[in-house]
Amino acid sequence: MDKKHLNDCFAHDGAMLTHDQALGKLTMGLTPINETCNIALDDAVGEVLATPVTAPRNIPAHTNSAVDGYGFSFANYDIQVGSLLPVTGMMAAGSALEGTAERACAIRIFTGAPVPESYETVVMQEDVELVLTSQGEQVKIPAGLKCGANVRLAGEDVREGATVLAPNRRLSPQDLAAIASSGADSIECYRPLKVAIFSTGDEVIRPGTPFEHGKVYDSNAAMLRGLVAKTGASCDDLGVLPDDAALIEAALSKAAQTHDILLTSGGVSVGELDFVLEALNKLGSVHLWKIAIKPGRPMSFGQIGNCLMLGLPGNPVAAFLCFLLYGQPVLTVLSGQNWHPPLRYKVRSGFSMNKKPGRREFLRGVLEHQEGGEMLVNKYARDGSGLISSLTEADGFIELGEDVVDVKQGELVDFIPFGSFGL
Repeated sequence: MDKKHLNDCFAHDGAMLTHDQALGKLTMGLTPINETCNIALDDAVGEVLATPVTAPRNIPAHTNSAVDGYGFSFANYDIQVGSLLPVTGMMAAGSALEGTAERACAIRIFTGAPVPESYETVVMQEDVELVLTSQGEQVKIPAGLKCGANVRLAGEDVREGATVLAPNRRLSPQDLAAIASSGADSIECYRPLKVAIFSTGDEVIRPGTPFEHGKVYDSNAAMLRGLVAKTGASCDDLGVLPDDAALIEAALSKAAQTHDILLTSGGVSVGELDFVLEALNKLGSVHLWKIAIKPGRPMSFGQIGNCLMLGLPGNPVAAFLCFLLYGQPVLTVLSGQNWHPPLRYKVRSGFSMNKKPGRREFLRGVLEHQEGGEMLVNKYARDGSGLISSLTEADGFIELGEDVVDVKQGELVDFIPFGSFGL
């Protein structure tokens, strides 16, 4: 990553940004890491392709039969009444023709077998009748077949020299099938991002620790580890930082030297014990964007050298939302992938509410199936950003834009299912 490019990305005048402005700065201002490595095809699921894969030959390489049946020349076939043709050979997948392929004859052919040049049509074996005569076996082909039926043409999937897969995509199992069809057994991929996670706060303890009055178990770390894993990045959980300015500064400084991105949760507000921003200001640069969203307003973006940092809110719902809205796009772009906004759907509202203008709100939404197949979405009954139960019971987010001042029951609202984020 280029440090100057990151600086340019984060430059702004300090005014509160809308959601679209913040997202635009992030996704348009960053460039991928430039380190690549050669990955064996068997190990490439989830990696990000760095260079295009091209076809060294036609795929499929030869015209072949799509079914088990009989191949013949359409020129020697009567489409009106059908034809009775002698069977003079056999063609199996991966083997040479046994016998001859004369134009006025037919051959027995199996799925995947090359179709002889003198033939271009195959009839399914279920549709024919075999007849034994004094001249040998003949096949009775029914009327009405189309020229080229049941034949897969050479190069009909990918032509020689064409792109099998373009770069900047995270590889799926089906992508590996496409690469394998070209004959490649390894590919050039971007190095996976290295992400470090910190939780912050004297009140935060890790699961498994005996509970103490006034403490709270750290739910954010487990959630963020899972969310980071979904992006294909590697993740180091570096524990809980106490409310100690010197310790926070030292931990962030050390982690920034070995990671591409730091993710913190908590400590990014303006309270007297919120030391994350203070440490970031000393070590590098910080930009408290004051994004006009709810929940998630106390979120920071910054950098320490070439290491990017995202300071997420401490409340679990806000941390979850901000990672999906801003952290996931950042990790996607930096990892070399093409980022696309999550899919939104219009769904009828099952609730009414008033809303403050000027900020974008994301409500946790629960889908309900109605008679007739229509979907209805209701907002979760309680609004607190510390309610983890709302994330486990919701199906996605209801998105209300800055201009929306009220929602009436029955009107269409934007709904983003969690599946749109790959969850």
